[in-house]
Amino acid sequence: MTLKRTLPAALAACLAVSPVAALDLADMSEAERAAFGDAVRSYLLENPAVVFEAVDVFNAQQEELQSANDGDLIAANAEAIFNDGVSWAGGNPDGDVTIVEFLDYACGFCKKAHPEVAELVEGDGNIRLVFKELPVLGEPSVLAARFAISTLQVAGEDAYKAVHDAMMTFGGRLNEAAFTRIAEALELDPAPILAGMDAPKVDAVLVANSELAATLGLRGTPGFVMQDRMVRGYVPLEGMLEIVADIREN
Repeated sequence: MTLKRTLPAALAACLAVSPVAALDLADMSEAERAAFGDAVRSYLLENPAVVFEAVDVFNAQQEELQSANDGDLIAANAEAIFNDGVSWAGGNPDGDVTIVEFLDYACGFCKKAHPEVAELVEGDGNIRLVFKELPVLGEPSVLAARFAISTLQVAGEDAYKAVHDAMMTFGGRLNEAAFTRIAEALELDPAPILAGMDAPKVDAVLVANSELAATLGLRGTPGFVMQDRMVRGYVPLEGMLEIVADIREN
């Protein structure tokens, strides 16, 4: 059933008073407009499913427009998204699909996604993965992001990944004492990493990530750029597998 096919029948009474050519509301008299409105209201009350059908169509159209707009945004900012030269990149460096995750170490859904993203990348074997810190949940988030970025800049990629995994699975409050314990547990010297947290080059990464997220319309975490499409919010492993498969098919 569609509104286009069924609504005219419900408006028979109105159309009997007003010719079809006069259905331009701007040209109707007050009586004709009232009759038209009453007919529409009666039809919708008798057929409420049409409202939900119209909402579904509207939502589908909006999603299609959003997807097209997202594709344009990604293309216009591809270098900053995929190859900024300062973000950690892992997985398969020659993978046919690149996934970029914007994350916050205090974000519950980021923590939930963490093992699933890892399983996706490891199980697939042909995905490149990029992490971008986007602290949006207050001072502990900012400190954790600074510690992670400083680890990458001071101690390198392997140390960063170990610290990243540790903070994503950490159950306590993320502060300097926690960072020290995490670093020492990983046999890293915490002193130079802690000292580097306020370095201008750490500031630069955080500012660039924040500006890029705003440009892309990513207002929370987690947020993903998966090749040529945007995913806002948490998606379970099954959903990510479907998106990757669809990317490769298209």
